[in-house]
Amino acid sequence: MGKGIRYSTEFKQEAVNQITVHGYAVADVAQRLGISTKALYNWVQTYSKPTKQRVQEQDLQAEIARLKRELKRAQQERDILKEAAVFFASESKNATRS
Repeated sequence: MGKGIRYSTEFKQEAVNQITVHGYAVADVAQRLGISTKALYNWVQTYSKPTKQRVQEQDLQAEIARLKRELKRAQQERDILKEAAVFFASESKNATRS
């Protein structure tokens, strides 16, 4: 399944400006531009904030995503080490019984 059409930041900002600055209804703007109202509401939520704040939030989201990937990798490494410890402990018990 495709992700759909990618719109530029300028296009999104202009769509939001039609709502916030000019006072048009979200449904009217969405219909005129051929996009869903849900997408337009998301754009309003994102692009009605000051640029500096929006960039900071995007940086934070990127950092959170990076940390989640790192945590997942560390958990996988931990699980592998646990399995290895169990394996070597059982091998050690078998070697001492001989």
